Amino acid sequence: MALLRTPTPSLPYARDHVASLWLVAIAGYWTIFSTASPAQCFTRRQQATGTLDSFIAFESPIALQGVLDNIGDTGSKVAGADPGLVIASPSKADPDYFYTWTRDSALTIKMLVDTFIAGDASLQPEIEDYVSAQALLQTVANPSGDLTDGSGLGEPKFEANSTAFTGPWGRPQRDGPALRATALIAYSRWLIANGGQSNVTANIWPIIANDLSYVGQYWNRTGFDLWEEVDGASFFTTAVQHRALVEGQALAGQIGESCPACMSQAPQVLCFLQSFWNGAFITSNINDQNNRNGRDANAILGSIHTFDPEATCDDITFQPCSSRALANHKEVTDSFRPIYGINAGIPEGAAVAVGRYTEDVYMGGNPWSVSKPKEMPTLVTVTVRRAAEQLYDALFQFRRQGFITIDSTSLPFFQDLDASITIGTYPSSSAAYGNLTSAVRAYADGYTGIVQKYAPPDGGLAEQFSRDDGSPVSAVDLTWSYAAFLTAIARRSSIVPAPWGATTAADTLPSTCVGTSAPGSYTPAPISCAVNASSVAVTFNVRVQTVFGETVFVSGSIPELGGWDTAKGLELNAYRYTSTDPLWSGTSRPLPAGQSFEYKYYKTGTDGVTVTMEGGENRNYAVPEGCARSAVQSDVWQQ
Repeated sequence: MALLRTPTPSLPYARDHVASLWLVAIAGYWTIFSTASPAQCFTRRQQATGTLDSFIAFESPIALQGVLDNIGDTGSKVAGADPGLVIASPSKADPDYFYTWTRDSALTIKMLVDTFIAGDASLQPEIEDYVSAQALLQTVANPSGDLTDGSGLGEPKFEANSTAFTGPWGRPQRDGPALRATALIAYSRWLIANGGQSNVTANIWPIIANDLSYVGQYWNRTGFDLWEEVDGASFFTTAVQHRALVEGQALAGQIGESCPACMSQAPQVLCFLQSFWNGAFITSNINDQNNRNGRDANAILGSIHTFDPEATCDDITFQPCSSRALANHKEVTDSFRPIYGINAGIPEGAAVAVGRYTEDVYMGGNPWSVSKPKEMPTLVTVTVRRAAEQLYDALFQFRRQGFITIDSTSLPFFQDLDASITIGTYPSSSAAYGNLTSAVRAYADGYTGIVQKYAPPDGGLAEQFSRDDGSPVSAVDLTWSYAAFLTAIARRSSIVPAPWGATTAADTLPSTCVGTSAPGSYTPAPISCAVNASSVAVTFNVRVQTVFGETVFVSGSIPELGGWDTAKGLELNAYRYTSTDPLWSGTSRPLPAGQSFEYKYYKTGTDGVTVTMEGGENRNYAVPEGCARSAVQSDVWQQ
């Protein structure tokens, strides 16, 4: 039964495409373009030679260093980024990815946490810096909202100096809080096992609690998907939200805390997750207004990031080895076989380059841009997400349970690997089991081989590669590309993360889905910093009824607010304005900490010229001093 999620109110922003993630090779997704972006083209390398194992040994340390180079403030390629912020790419133009995305950062840090737990103790400083950075970012008011009601946690990205990004974008995005909670829960478990529970309780749990409150309160509302294009209900988002609530409840119990939303909402989120299965594959986005066929890398990512090494091949949580997930793998993969030149002649059951979705026209001009988009060639994005990682995960689960069960749903997937195979259960002692696991391994390695084939000689992993000849294009040194490579290679070696409770969670599936939510409680987490912030970006919120064509500004006694010149005031935006909450909001350039000034709001008429100043006395404000690099001032228009 599909729930009808409460739609996010229609907002007057332009929905820009992003790019932080056209995912990554093997674990996911390297994007492929039909035509290269001229500003970021690379010389096409010769086809890689040597064994796959030798390539992995060569690429792995490069990938780890590539991640570390993109983390502030010690990363060699992201000078100026604040400590603990994971920058998507050093690229600052064509495209500009010099931002920190909540989703990308959480997925990257989860990889570092897993690597740290596996034995690389040198990574702990980056993880600790991330904790402090996220405590601060949760308090930064932004176009999605602020921490008062948790709405600001749905903001997708921030500036590299920990201030709000106020440009047009596809917002809110509701996967980030869940993914951040999952990364911090993994680290918290290690700390508890190693005498660090006081750190968890005092510093990390408050961050996690805010994120879990957000998931419990907002999971049943629409938002933009991980590609930042579709406003609806996303399989990936729903899957990771369910996981976060389940493991959040377990952590809360372990440290003597509570998570009421976890217990009450997780079963309903799981119930809604079933709505994405259409009988043949996972429809990645529903309750939206796009005209796509539903086959999307989104769903494979959802399966990968809810992989539980102790789970069976469970359809309810869409585990990687489940019949649903394998059937979906085939459906999505096969939809891309005919449309890319580099896939020509490759049969079903062999690795190919796969895109985000077949209708993808990313970079074909941006019709949602505030300004008229510049002319550029029509490009079709594709992600080589031939989910090697899903297949490596599935192999681990097959081996752990000791058998493979093939039903009518998964049969087409397995028949691509062995045409003679039939429905049935094949124990590990059987020849068929051995043949199938060998075939799945070879199939997965085929995707890793695609990375080997198209990676440049220096091992750098860009955002995309050409659909016609495989040459890398677009943003250089994409952090998520490196992180996903490392995650997939770990799974290939049967190095897996801790379980999160999928098996038990599957038993909580309600018989009837109910569109519920749980009001959240939000409190700023402790923020540690070596030095106080020297400057603070101040967000001005004012509630005032306006008519179409009017614009609200703030003017004041300092140059950053126009020095009382109404031609130079700070323009506010109506991203969050509704008939019941007429909010105008805008963020200043960073102001010196401790500075005091006067200010007032005014609005211009529909002619853009007439100025109406609010009544009353001048307002007074003192920029706060401390760790925080942002602050919020909320007012009501004075008559």
